[in-house]
Amino acid sequence: MPISTQLTERCQGTCELCSSQPATETYVVSPAEGHALTDQVAICSECLTQINQNTDKNYWRCLEGSIWNPEPAVQALSYRLLYSINTEDWAAAVLESVELDEKTQQWALSAFEKADTHKDAFGNTLENGDTVVLTQALNVKGTSFSAAKGTVVKKIRLVPDNTEQIEGKINEQTIVILCKYVKKN
Repeated sequence: MPISTQLTERCQGTCELCSSQPATETYVVSPAEGHALTDQVAICSECLTQINQNTDKNYWRCLEGSIWNPEPAVQALSYRLLYSINTEDWAAAVLESVELDEKTQQWALSAFEKADTHKDAFGNTLENGDTVVLTQALNVKGTSFSAAKGTVVKKIRLVPDNTEQIEGKINEQTIVILCKYVKKN
C-alpha cells in the first residue's frame, strides 16, 4: 500500500524499522485493519521482504533501536518481530530490556495466539451441541461403569479452558471426555 502524506510526515521519509532506507510501503500491524494512521508503520522494501521471508535473523538487529520508537504500531511490530526470533540471544536480551504498555504488548503478541478450538481424533472441529461417538472403550472414573467403544454422546459441551476436553452425558451422568477419544458424528 502506498504511503500517505501523514505517514510520510511522521516517519520523515525513512523506514520506521531499520531507519536506513527510504520508506516505500505502508505496513498494517494486524489485527488492525489499517484505516487509522496509528495502525500503520512506514517500511522500506527490504524490511518488507524480510518480514515476508524471515530468512536473515541478524537483519533484525535494527529493531534494537526501533523498539524504542514512540509510536505504538512501530513498537508492536518491532516486538512481534523480535519475539518471532527470541531464540537468538541478542533478540531475547532486547525483549527483556523493554517494557511496553500492556495494550501494545498484547497487540504485538496477538499474531501468535491460536484460536481455541476443540478437535476430535480425526481433526474435525467440535462445537457445543455436537453428537460424537467414542473411538475406544473408556473407564469412567468415580462410577461403576465403563463406556463402550461406539457409544453415542449427544449434545456435548466444550470445556472452555481446555481444548482437549469435552463434557457429555453417558448413562445419565455428565462426564469429562478427552477429545482424542471421540469422532464427530
